[in-house]
This record gives sequence, structure tokens and C-alpha cells, in this order.
Amino acid sequence: LYSCMVTTGVILMCLLSLCSLSHTLSLSCPYSVFPLLYPPLPFALLSLSLSTSLSVSSSFPPSLSFHTDINECLMSTHTCQMNEHCVNTAGSFVCRRQITCPLGYQISNDVCEDIDECVQGTHNCGPGFECVNSEGSFRCNAKPHCSMGFTQDTRGNCIDIDECGVVGRPCSHGFNCINTVGSYSCQMKIIMCNRGYHASPDGGRCIDVDECQSALHRCGEGQICHNLPGSYRCDCQTGYQYDMFRKMCVDVNECWRYPGRLCAQTCENTPGSYQCSCTAGFSLSSDGKNCEDVNECLTNPCSQECANIYGSYQCYCRQGYYLREDGHTCDDIDECAQSIGHLCSFKCVNVPGSYQCACPDYGYTMSPNGRACRDIDECTTGAHNCSLAETCYNIQGGFRCLSFDCPQNYRKSSDTRCERLSCPNFLDCQNSPLRITYYHLSFQTNIVIPAQIFRIGPSPAYSGDNVIISITQGNEDNYFSTRKLNAYTGAVYLHRQVHEPRDFLIDVEMKLWRQGTFTTFLARLYVFITANSL
Repeated sequence: LYSCMVTTGVILMCLLSLCSLSHTLSLSCPYSVFPLLYPPLPFALLSLSLSTSLSVSSSFPPSLSFHTDINECLMSTHTCQMNEHCVNTAGSFVCRRQITCPLGYQISNDVCEDIDECVQGTHNCGPGFECVNSEGSFRCNAKPHCSMGFTQDTRGNCIDIDECGVVGRPCSHGFNCINTVGSYSCQMKIIMCNRGYHASPDGGRCIDVDECQSALHRCGEGQICHNLPGSYRCDCQTGYQYDMFRKMCVDVNECWRYPGRLCAQTCENTPGSYQCSCTAGFSLSSDGKNCEDVNECLTNPCSQECANIYGSYQCYCRQGYYLREDGHTCDDIDECAQSIGHLCSFKCVNVPGSYQCACPDYGYTMSPNGRACRDIDECTTGAHNCSLAETCYNIQGGFRCLSFDCPQNYRKSSDTRCERLSCPNFLDCQNSPLRITYYHLSFQTNIVIPAQIFRIGPSPAYSGDNVIISITQGNEDNYFSTRKLNAYTGAVYLHRQVHEPRDFLIDVEMKLWRQGTFTTFLARLYVFITANSL
């Protein structure tokens, strides 16, 4: 024999004489060979099938392949445990856990389920009983057919029920139970009670008579009835005491009896009691005796600030306000109207609780102290509108654009001076100034009068010099005058008050007598009178 392995668990046995040596490794034998299986299997488990895929040479006829399942459970080649049951499958096996169910249960899908003996008819209840299923068992209940007051015994006979012998006695306390056929009766017990007691409704016991509730007491007016076992007692109400002479309860004045001990502030007697109260600014505490300070500020009684004090409160105002006579309202202080001194250099504007200083719209700016107005130098800051041919001159609160032009027959020797050219004849030279010099002055309207505003004289001066000073133009309103200070010096004075800002252009002529000859000089003054300092 020659063995060829086909599938796991199956051995194909071939006759060596019929299988050629060249096919000993084949998985099949020629079709003419009858296979031998080991171990032997029932004939029904053997299946044959034609197969040509395993033929090696075309000289051989089609070969036969044999496939059969091995029952591992019968051959004991399975691996199931002791508590498992082997179930054979095609080409394999399955181990299932063995389940043992108690009496009254059966296995279903590996689960023990209750057997309904009543449905299956496996109970042993008699014809007079009814089967009732229960978990794992059943019970037989007698079918009711006896009249009320009777019950059925195990044989199905109707017997009388002793209602008096049951645990829950049917008669109330104080009654005797008497059993009858099919029923029972209750008879009242006879009981005697002492004074102050009476029998209970069921007659079984004596209960106390509440004389206070039943109005059987003899307590007087103002007294309180207290029930006692078999009796009662009359007492005075709280806050009252019994007057032996008047035979009645009278009020106790606790405020007089315990002065200063009941209330923190005011004690007021009331019928049967007393009441504590507090003075204004205090409230009665939760204990009804002490007084607590009331924080009136929580109700905002003041228009601005409130300070709580013991028993009262105080209103006060913020800076810039004053408290009115009502003690609650704060009014604004008009600092501008009440100020004795000058709060602001130009204009004071009252605001709620304070004031603000203001400056003119143009020419001034507010100084860091917030009160004084400081002049803006438009010429320095470049805020002027003077042309290139003009000179910017700053004045208080503004500026002026000045143009220094020399008249005919003069030349400009500096920005503010014109020198005379040669004269055609001597007479013209005598009548025209040798030099014209421009000056600009600025002062305020509140300058003290008379005020020297300009001085003029030769420089240098020599012994024997003498000058004559006069105003030749611009003094039509006679605000200015001249005065000779010494032989070679003169001055210009403002001798009238100028009340409003004003500009003047005046010509001051100086005739110098030197060494027998008069020489004329002209000073052209731009005088700018501005408002007072802000």
C-alpha cells in the first residue's frame, strides 16, 4: 500500500501495485483503484468525485478524488472539556457548555426557563381546584363555590368561618365578638368611669373629660383654663396676676416692675405684656428689646454726600457747593459772582461745582495755572499774515504788520532808518530831516498818567549842544506832549488817559543846534495802546 494525504483527518490508501511509482506523490490514484480509508468510516460518509486537475500525464485516465468528513466527536479526537458537549460539524466540531436546570425549569438557547405546568398539563390539581403557575412550580387553589361566611376544606366541603378567631378581630375595642353560623355579632361591654372621665365611644375604656374645651370649667374673666387628667386648673394669662381681693386677674405693668431691664430705650406697657420702642434714628432689633442705629444714608436723603452718625445723619456738599438751610440740598457756588479778588485775568465762567477761566478768542492762550491769559507772540510762532515786505510787530493780544519805506531823496540805511541824500540846494537841506528813524511802542490802557513813553537826543552829545523837541504830526487829539529834560535831551509824554485800545503814528522832530548850525532829525513813532493785561 502507498498512502497519500488528502485533507486533515482523512487518509487515502492506494494499492502499491496499481499506483505507478511516478505518481506516488500525487493526491489521487487512478480511477480503477478502490480507495481504502483509515480509519474505516460508514459508507454514507464517503463521497467520490471525478477530478482531472491532479493527473500528471495524459496517458492516464481521469483520476478519482475521495473527500469524507471525520467525526471527531465519535473518534474522541475533539478538545472539549468535561463540562462541554461535542457537536460534529463539516470538517470540524463545536464544543457547547452543558447546562443542568433545576426541577421545574428547562433549557432553551442555553438558558433555563420556567416550565408552565398549568399550560403543559403536567400538574396534579384535582377537579375542584384551579392550577396557578409559579416560578419553578405551581399551586392548586380551590375554586370558590361556598356562600359568604363559609370556606372550602381540602376535600372541597364548605365549613363555617370563625370570624371571631381570626387575627384581625372584626369588633371594635369595647365590644365582644360572638361567632354564628356563617356570620358573627358584636355586643358592647359595660364600663363604669370615675368623675372627670367618660366612656369612649366604643365603650372599651375611660377617657378624660376636657372641661376647658367643653365649657364645663368655672374660670373667671381673664383666666386661662388648663385641662388636667380628670380635672382642670384656672391660671392667669401671661402678663397678668391674680388679685385676691378683687377675685380676678389684673395686668402687670412690666415697665414699672422692671425699670431699665426690659427695653434698651423706651418701654410701653400693654395689656398683658409690654412693647419696646426706639427714638428717632434707631430701629428695634430682631430681639424686640435692643435698638439699632438706622443708616439713613441708605435711603439717599441728601442731594450729594451723606455721613451716617449715631442716631442721625449729616448731609454735606462737595467742593463748589454749599448746603442750604433745609440741611439736605446742595446748591452751586457762583465763584465768579462771589469772588472778592480776580479769579480770572480775563473772563470767569461759572460751572456746576466750580468755575473756569476763559481768554479772548484770538491773541491769547491760557497759562498753566488756568487763570491768567498769556499773549501769543504771533511774530515768533509764525501765526501772522504779514508779507515779506512788512515787519511783524507783536502787541498785547495781537500783532501789527509795519512797512518802513523811505521818502523821496532818502535811502534805507537799516531796517528802521532812512538817510537823506545830497540836497540840490542848501535851503532844501535846512527844511528836511537829516535822518528819519522808525520806532514802535506798545503799552496798556491802564498806564499811569502822565507817562514818559519816549526820549530823544543826539548821540553822542557835545558841550554846547541844544535841542528843540516838537510833535509835528499825529497828535490831533492832543493825547501827547513834549518836554525838554536838559539842553540836549527831550521826552514825549502821554498826558491823557486812553480808555480803549488804539493805534497812533506820531512824528517827533528834534532840531539840534551845534556849532552855530541847526540840524533836523525825525523820529516816527508807532504807538499801540492795548487792553489791560489778562
